[in-house]
Amino acid sequence: MSKKAVLALGIAILIPVISYLILKTAGESAVSIPKHYLPDSVIERTVEGKWQSDTIWHTLPNFHLVNQFGDSVNLYTLKGKIIVMDFIFTSCALVCPSLTANMAAMQRSFETGGDPYKKPDSSIVHFISFSIDPERDSTERLRKFGDKYNANYDNWWFLTGPRDTIYQFITDHLKVDKYDKALPVNPNFIHTDRYVPVDKNMQVRGYYKGLDSTRLADLSKDISTLMLAKDVNDEVKLPFDPLLMAIFFVLALIITVTATTIIFKRKQNK
Repeated sequence: MSKKAVLALGIAILIPVISYLILKTAGESAVSIPKHYLPDSVIERTVEGKWQSDTIWHTLPNFHLVNQFGDSVNLYTLKGKIIVMDFIFTSCALVCPSLTANMAAMQRSFETGGDPYKKPDSSIVHFISFSIDPERDSTERLRKFGDKYNANYDNWWFLTGPRDTIYQFITDHLKVDKYDKALPVNPNFIHTDRYVPVDKNMQVRGYYKGLDSTRLADLSKDISTLMLAKDVNDEVKLPFDPLLMAIFFVLALIITVTATTIIFKRKQNK
């Protein structure tokens, strides 16, 4: 076999391998952004002469409820923050204590960033625990409940208020009853183990089992990703066009195989 034939064969092998390595490296380095949930509508528009579909994601409405200190608070004062919501009641003996303990551990991890000597920063992420038994959960009971878990009230609300307001927000806007398949939700008493993260634009970004250590780790990672996002409306894109890369891969393979075949035929005809 001539040197030219060996070179062509080497190129034929190397180009697909290099293309694969580029794809693999780019895919591993790409950041995975938590997906959106709860589409309101889909609009069609023309961009550079091409039709594109854009999904309008549901934005949570504002609410006015009362926190553990008896202060009236509203959701929209938290715009620009990542929020984690869960649903508890103070007389709960099983799920709620574990949910609250796990939430407290998550709160501490974000305050210190894993460094026990770092001064806590309560501006990063905010936590909200809705009482699903607001008739009995007074502000005093909620505060005592939070005290048991050493909750930092600088960025954690335990909320009570009109039952209809709370339940309508949970069912009509967070739609936990739709996504909690593992623990079916009774609309008359919404007892669920889900944590619901909300992004800086007040849009739901997932439903995580609060008693599952693996899902809790996923949630912490996803919160960190959302915190670093410059614009949560922008979807993360690969550093290349996958379709163009695939076309390039196929063309490179065809060219190198064709060139190798021609060289071999010429060699045989000599």
